[in-house]
Amino acid sequence: MKKLLLFAAVFALRAQPQPPCGSDPIPPYAALNAPPNVKVWNASDLKPDWKPPACTGWNSSDSPTVVALAARFHFTGGIDGIRRRIGAVSDTKGMLYWSATQKRWQALVLDAHASTGPESDESRADFSLDEVAAGRTLYFQQEDNLFGSVHYRLRIRALSPRRMVFDVENAGTIKYLVIPLFDPGQAQSLCYLEQESSDVWKYYALLRTSGKAAALVPGHEASAINRAVAVYRRLAGIPGDQEPPASR
Repeated sequence: MKKLLLFAAVFALRAQPQPPCGSDPIPPYAALNAPPNVKVWNASDLKPDWKPPACTGWNSSDSPTVVALAARFHFTGGIDGIRRRIGAVSDTKGMLYWSATQKRWQALVLDAHASTGPESDESRADFSLDEVAAGRTLYFQQEDNLFGSVHYRLRIRALSPRRMVFDVENAGTIKYLVIPLFDPGQAQSLCYLEQESSDVWKYYALLRTSGKAAALVPGHEASAINRAVAVYRRLAGIPGDQEPPASR
């Protein structure tokens, strides 16, 4: 038993976050129609010398908390259908997630709209298919049920008929009430989408929060997991309140 526990501990230490770029992803993709595989690493779970994989383009950060989600889902709309869903920022309004605190389904995003710039409050139409293109940087604003209104930057890193990579990070400060939690660029996500067959897509998302406020995440992993799953469900076309929740 002691050897088994030691092996499990060593394996957990070695199982560091790994997106699908040159290596098999950690966690691995879930089976089709199965719930996504989700894993959370707090700073204490990561190796002391851990650095984000080079393909992420992320620098090292203080006290990082990392969430990774890997899944497969049915989708017949092709890459253009994926691009339309990403560009439809206003459709995220009312996106549901399971609140581990309130123990119920509730809206995660209270309002959302595309923006004309990184600090602009001016609302504009959702992004067109032509705008969701390789190399483009787009801006939007979301009102979160917990953190209020935040400006975000979305960059299309790679785009081909069967694959897409994009990242999102906060372009403005994220606050709780009036208390600053995350400086610009301290809440990041990176998403890989790849067509596996005519109607099956693989989805991998890596999310990182860093800085002093990242230390608040330990003990609230269920919330981090459910928020990540809500974003995945919306893009995959899965009802946000589909039972069961990812984490209670």
